[in-house]
Amino acid sequence: MHMVIYALVEASTQNDALATGKTVFDRLVGADPHSSAVFDYYVSFDEENTTVAGKARWGELPTAAPVDSDDGQDLLDQGWEATKEEFERNLERVKEAINELSDEEIMRDENLSRHAFHQVGAYDGPSVFLYDQHASGIRHRGQLDRLLEESEDLWIVPADVHY
Repeated sequence: MHMVIYALVEASTQNDALATGKTVFDRLVGADPHSSAVFDYYVSFDEENTTVAGKARWGELPTAAPVDSDDGQDLLDQGWEATKEEFERNLERVKEAINELSDEEIMRDENLSRHAFHQVGAYDGPSVFLYDQHASGIRHRGQLDRLLEESEDLWIVPADVHY
């Protein structure tokens, strides 16, 4: 499966933002020796040599954009809305499991209930769409707002990831 994730990084230029964003994505695919893989691979939107990912799958997206620009706000809104929708979808599945299934059925992962529990509590992976420059998932609005307030030259870098 493919999805677009976003790295929020501090940088002074688009090239610096893209380089820092790629460092974040490298960590998330386990390319950094001190990280573990959350996704299989990524394709950034500056890459032209792929026919199944990046621009070929999602169309033209900026390679990196200042968060305070129109493109940056669009990417940020997409990333936050996707995170929120995925959380709400999984939370609803958890509530249904608690109300409708026995403890034994949940333990057996009936209707993928335990998977939904895991996704609600995930710090990274397919249920988290925004990451900071340390490859930490941004899981709630307060965390995002704090990052937006404390950063001076904040850029957003999208990537197509496979999981």
